[in-house]
Amino acid sequence: MTESAGNKNEDCHAANGVKPGRNGMVKNHHHHHHQYQKQDKVYHAACNGELYSRPFIESFEETPMLVAVLTYMGYGILTIFGYLRDFMREWKIEKCHIAREREEQKDFVSLYQDFENFYTRNLYMRIRDSWNRPICSVPGATFDLVERSSNDYNWTFEYTGRVVKDVINLGSYNYLGFAENTGACATAAGEVTVKFGVGVASTRQEMGNLDKHEELEKLAASFLGVESAMAFGMGFATNSMNIPALAGKGCLILSDELNHASLVLGARLSGSTIRVFKHNNMQSLEKLLRDAIAHGQPRTHRPWKKILILVEGIYSMEGSIIRLPEVIALKKKYKAYLYLDEAHSIGALGPNGRGVVEYFGLDPKDVDVMMGTFTKSFGAAGGYIGGRKDLIDYLRTHSHSAIYATSMSLPVVEQIITSMKCIMGKDGTTIGRSRIQRLAENTVYFRRRLREMGFIIYGNNDSPVVPMMLYMPAKIGAFGREMLKRNIGVVVVGFPATPIIESRARFCISAAHTKEMLDR
Repeated sequence: MTESAGNKNEDCHAANGVKPGRNGMVKNHHHHHHQYQKQDKVYHAACNGELYSRPFIESFEETPMLVAVLTYMGYGILTIFGYLRDFMREWKIEKCHIAREREEQKDFVSLYQDFENFYTRNLYMRIRDSWNRPICSVPGATFDLVERSSNDYNWTFEYTGRVVKDVINLGSYNYLGFAENTGACATAAGEVTVKFGVGVASTRQEMGNLDKHEELEKLAASFLGVESAMAFGMGFATNSMNIPALAGKGCLILSDELNHASLVLGARLSGSTIRVFKHNNMQSLEKLLRDAIAHGQPRTHRPWKKILILVEGIYSMEGSIIRLPEVIALKKKYKAYLYLDEAHSIGALGPNGRGVVEYFGLDPKDVDVMMGTFTKSFGAAGGYIGGRKDLIDYLRTHSHSAIYATSMSLPVVEQIITSMKCIMGKDGTTIGRSRIQRLAENTVYFRRRLREMGFIIYGNNDSPVVPMMLYMPAKIGAFGREMLKRNIGVVVVGFPATPIIESRARFCISAAHTKEMLDR
């Protein structure tokens, strides 16, 4: 955030009767907030202070100059050596493992674009052992890892036959610790498997609609606080198949630049015009909305049939939380529709785990389409869409993933029902509530400790997804391997999932983690 923006914010906070503290941090009489970063750029609640009931702190510290220069140098050296390697492979000096065109097919259009695979050949292959690691236990707070080794720099792997026991799991989106094979959920799913079997083998519209499906949808609707809800067998398809049912030609989709691939695919499949706004930037979104209403459709200048804003609750690579109060204010002001993807925030945010809407204390009716997945906090599979009854009835008859897809497997449905009842406290225990609290405590504690150790951590203080910046290409593999030596399993992320100089490690905190695990 530039200095001038900071000053403008100070003026506006003064206008709201709020005194800005150091860093332009909002300090008002009710909240005393300790700041960990000295030179951080702190993003804060915009001028409309009355939208937020508590300080909204997200920090994205800028890359130190030296680190950026060294990172670029690292990629430069890699590129030079990559070309040298490719040259040696071409002249058969170095053994070539790459997928190649057959000699007799050289007149066809080439299958492999050589340059596109440059990164894969020369960087990804070298550190490929950090990904796709096979595990052989439940992905709970700890898991067992199948050990593998490679004699040709990760082009091929062999299994050593050994198992690495009790690796601390910082990679699964198991926010509430429901991915387990003991306990109420597992028992209930087991009983349902014995009674109903595993597959339904038909679509919902034909023979595949069971009472369990209806029960799940009623429960989900009451959990979300919406009129009606609908469940789908796959989280990714919930986005990619339903956005085309909601928007089409002559519609405008405004999408956050960091939206998940499933939202991007859904928007593209819909055939709508897509415009992208800067991540979580309300000025950028407002400008697009204004232009859309002022200019209408290209060439004809007719008004857009509808304008749909696509955002996520928690962004899983940034650890940032959507500025929902401001998005809703803009949506109402410009009469647009809002599609909220709560894949990472449902179950993980809010005092009762009802996601980002509850976290900000807003009304679920203000969000037109509430979408989320059952794959993360509920430890199951599939996704849902919640909203007004007429919207859900429309989707039941028009959504591809409802008409053509086999209905959800019943043990999976039972896992969701049991875990959701547990979160809601309908199982007569306080297990669900204590898990939500433990997740929140673990998140704040883990982020604070990493900051104190001097790491650059992205995102919101309350987000259980914690990206820790690595930057340099050599660190991506090194960090993953070193952590594994210490029996800690982490996810490292590089290009193309992040910008090329913003490699990071991403920790996912779970309620199943104990304080000792986090300390270690």
